[in-house]
Amino acid sequence: MKMGKFEIETDDLVYEPSDDTFLLAKNLEIKEGQSVLEIGTGSGLVSMYASLLTDDITATDINYNALELAERNFKLNNIDTIKLEFGDLFEPVKNKKFDVLLFNTPYLPTDTDDIIDDDLNYAFDGGLDGRNVIDRFLNEAPNHLNDKGIIQMIQSSLSDTERTLDILDSKGFIAEVAKSERFFFEEIVLINAYKI
Repeated sequence: MKMGKFEIETDDLVYEPSDDTFLLAKNLEIKEGQSVLEIGTGSGLVSMYASLLTDDITATDINYNALELAERNFKLNNIDTIKLEFGDLFEPVKNKKFDVLLFNTPYLPTDTDDIIDDDLNYAFDGGLDGRNVIDRFLNEAPNHLNDKGIIQMIQSSLSDTERTLDILDSKGFIAEVAKSERFFFEEIVLINAYKI
């Protein structure tokens, strides 16, 4: 199926690109030659957009099905500059730093009844307040970002955008809601945070 500039396959066990994916993919702040880490690559679409801007990209996912799908999509679009790694958040890149960190976070508040019983759950499950993965990411991100680097992340108003901005501020970032899209029960936001 055609998605934006790319042809992609989808998989029932992998998050299908949606409005939040494109909110990130179409607003990337990446300069040529910069190193990029995308966490939770899913179908690989955001990393594919990033590959139009730089050729130093690492994409990770905790869902092995996602990595297999992303690899197929990279081949389908003749992209061979993206390195794929399996693991949770920064696990696969323990001692590495990047210029740009990208993450479409699992931001939905989920109760036990909301949990999906397969790997697709990783894409949605933010825990009771929607912040389980977001807070872990924010805690570790500064250690993996070069000076003057940028974090670009997607989250929902349901998972407390202000709290994210406050945490980033307390860690020495200049953070802002760069773009947002309103849906009937939430606002999806793109947060840009600059390391100073």
